[in-house]
Amino acid sequence: MSDPLSFHNLYRHELIRVAVAVPRVHLAQPAANAAETIRQIHSASAQGACLAVFPELGLTGYSCDDLFQQQALLDAALTALASVVEASSLLPLAVVVGLPLRHEDALFNVAAVVQGGRVLGLVPKTYLPNYREFYEGRQFAGSAASDTTEVVLEPWGAIPWGTDLLFRCEGELRFTLGVEICEDLWVPVPPSSLAALRGAQVLVNLSASPASLGKAEYRRGLVSQQSARCVAAYLFSGAGFGESTTDLAWDGHGLICENGQCLAESERYAQDSQLLLADVDVGRLGQERMRQNTFAENARQVVHGIHTRVVPLSLAVPLRGRLDLLRPRSRFPYVPALLAERDARCREVLEIQIQGLLRRLEASGLRKLVIGVSGGLDSTLGLIVAAHALQRLGQPRNHLLAWTLPGFATSARTLDQAHRLMQHLGCQANEIDIRPACLQMLRDIGHPYATGQAVYDVTFENVQAGERTSVLFRLANLHGALVVGTSDLSELALGWSTYGVGDHMAHYHVNASVPKTLVRHLIQWSADTGEWSAGFTAVLHDVIATEISPELVPGSSADQPAQRTEDILGSYDLHDFFLYQVLRHGYTPAKVAWLAAQSWGASAGGDPLREGPAGAQLVPRIYRMDQIRAVLRVFLQRFFAGSQFKRSCFANAPKVGSGGSLSPRGDWRAPSDTDASVWLAALDAVPEE
Repeated sequence: MSDPLSFHNLYRHELIRVAVAVPRVHLAQPAANAAETIRQIHSASAQGACLAVFPELGLTGYSCDDLFQQQALLDAALTALASVVEASSLLPLAVVVGLPLRHEDALFNVAAVVQGGRVLGLVPKTYLPNYREFYEGRQFAGSAASDTTEVVLEPWGAIPWGTDLLFRCEGELRFTLGVEICEDLWVPVPPSSLAALRGAQVLVNLSASPASLGKAEYRRGLVSQQSARCVAAYLFSGAGFGESTTDLAWDGHGLICENGQCLAESERYAQDSQLLLADVDVGRLGQERMRQNTFAENARQVVHGIHTRVVPLSLAVPLRGRLDLLRPRSRFPYVPALLAERDARCREVLEIQIQGLLRRLEASGLRKLVIGVSGGLDSTLGLIVAAHALQRLGQPRNHLLAWTLPGFATSARTLDQAHRLMQHLGCQANEIDIRPACLQMLRDIGHPYATGQAVYDVTFENVQAGERTSVLFRLANLHGALVVGTSDLSELALGWSTYGVGDHMAHYHVNASVPKTLVRHLIQWSADTGEWSAGFTAVLHDVIATEISPELVPGSSADQPAQRTEDILGSYDLHDFFLYQVLRHGYTPAKVAWLAAQSWGASAGGDPLREGPAGAQLVPRIYRMDQIRAVLRVFLQRFFAGSQFKRSCFANAPKVGSGGSLSPRGDWRAPSDTDASVWLAALDAVPEE
């Protein structure tokens, strides 16, 4: 891209900024409401929004009752609309406002879509509540009362009219907008569901939902679930302070949700106007719909033959210059971001791992487990899972047969940690020095190391990894046990495992869909639960603080491994971030790099809840764009070209999270003999600054 700053603009990456306005209402004063609407439109535009949505009947107020039958109020509402339309001519965004509109001798509750000094369309409310506190049927007619397709209003002429309207933005900014009004969402098949199936990724609801005990929670769930079912963004603007309190109260509830996630929510019962802003990832929504093939099938069955009219939108959004994300920037997408969610989420992850292993033990008829313990992160988590599984089966702890298998480069630190883990857990603790067997293998194949030469090549490394796995399998045969594999998702993604007879293989893997950042966090969480002895907990903390290394090449001393995995591959923080965006969303390298810069760059800020798993044991880092590109290049090369053959024959393992797994029988199926040229070429277009 010629302008590096424009690369850091959210609109360049299939995101749009949207606004939900909750203005202070001036009941039956359209001019005052128009003035407040225009003020909020200007504010939304100044903050980069391309769409602003206002409450139901917002130009008059919802609670006017029989005043809606007064022509003076209806005329004033049209004048107010004209003011909003005129203001829009100078602004680059689209606006959706509500007003009462007389048409064909009936009165309709209408949403007007305004942009560029024009009224692009009018969408009448379909379902009028006439129960409990609602009496809309007294003043208004539903959309079915009119079968015309346009309304003539001066000075705008013929304006498209109807519930079959969609508003589509083309060009560099692409999304389709569907509109419904309040009660339309409360029916079993809302108009927004049909709009989504007809192509709308952004759904808006102009509402005047009064407050009552428990209603906000219900409303929040309704909006969130509708956004999830429709795989869409859903913008909900509820009437607030200033509506009549003759019989009701109004909480001014505004919501912006995307595919089940709440991005922004207003302060309820506020007396002043509010403006919610959020960034909606329409590219992600398109990817989700494409992957969820039942969405297209549902559309084919439900909306086939239903007439749709598309009204073009042309939005002059700020495509040049930097525009950073407003939405939460999760540096660790696999790790629960909020402390309040962490306990439940970690328990769920561990439970899935335990249940997977339990079922495999039950199916095999075995009641013993063999595991290799290195004193590092992955085998420690595997040890925790194995101990829980045997406890659930009512088996004694000595049915967990643990071996540490030191080789040529095993450090004194990790060896000590391995022994302490086994000791404090109370499992069978064993050690086999694999160096004699490895040296014999090296002699047999004629490797230079066997003659005293310091040759530490891939053969030297893999002889050790292969010997460890071979020993574990034979021990399992000897003791009638099952070998627990501990390789994690990050290693699978990068091909960072020894193929076949190596850590690539086991009878059953428990960590295969758990990335490295989550492994570290699960161990920290396990230490914090208080369920283990003080000695075991102390070792867990030591494991977390240990630098990640395969320990296959001797270092300068017993405590200094020559290999530091992140020096070779790059940061696991970044690799796990890349993996989530590629595997879960299918994003382009440019979008992945931009999101990484937003989350890990200098502009990301310092949210203490997002600095690292389980608090402060990870030092917050900042990565420059050139560093992000360099690590992303390693990821793309290894993920798309270098590692699929290992994943294609990987052992069974349970899928843990929505971030996906790399099982050839599950989330990821790919040819083993492809290359990464398409992805690397796309990365070349990413600026280094």
